[in-house]
Amino acid sequence: MNIEELYNYCLSIPGAEATTPFDDVTLVMKVCNKMFALIPLDAARLSVALKCEPEKAVQLREKYSCVEPAFHMNKTYWNTIYITGEMPDEELRKWIRHSVEEVVKKLPKIKQKEYYGTVE
Repeated sequence: MNIEELYNYCLSIPGAEATTPFDDVTLVMKVCNKMFALIPLDAARLSVALKCEPEKAVQLREKYSCVEPAFHMNKTYWNTIYITGEMPDEELRKWIRHSVEEVVKKLPKIKQKEYYGTVE
């Protein structure tokens, strides 16, 4: 996966928006105004920081050498995945979706229902 594919996949998430709230070189992908992915545009190696359920975050770090605790983020919940080809693209997409789910599940129930389109 290259930077363009990563960017396009993140934007394909329902309700996703690309922002640069910190600086011009850190792309922050959000749903419901909450971060689900951070992509440093000036890094030597392509990577993405994703939110993750804590136990799964540790398992991912143990399984892949391209996964590390995210720098400047809560390392219990955030991993940086270096896009080296070690992790298959489909699995990376799965973890992006997982990150969105982790963000949405922390929202108030009404916001969760609105996001998933289940408001009655």
